[in-house]
Amino acid sequence: MSEAELREEIIAQLKTVYDPEIPVNIWELGLVYAIKIKEDNRIGIDMTLTAPGCPVAGDIIREVDEKIRNIESVSEVDVHLTFDPPWTKEMMSEEARLELGFL
Repeated sequence: MSEAELREEIIAQLKTVYDPEIPVNIWELGLVYAIKIKEDNRIGIDMTLTAPGCPVAGDIIREVDEKIRNIESVSEVDVHLTFDPPWTKEMMSEEARLELGFL
């Protein structure tokens, strides 16, 4: 699998992870800041949450880790949670803003 194909598969998997409080996936919400494909297909994901006190933070991070780890060519996954910069509604895709009535 090429790096571009792997990146597309990672994004496809991220689009299956939903914030339970908002009916939109974490990719469209803009919660994923970076996807890093390193040597030996070690994957780094920099992401945030809609709020620092999110009660399901551990569940979302665990689901991201599991879904990326299940991609056949991935050797290791490191999900890094950050609140810098803080998430805002402007980080959502246009599709997500439309779906949630923010446009």
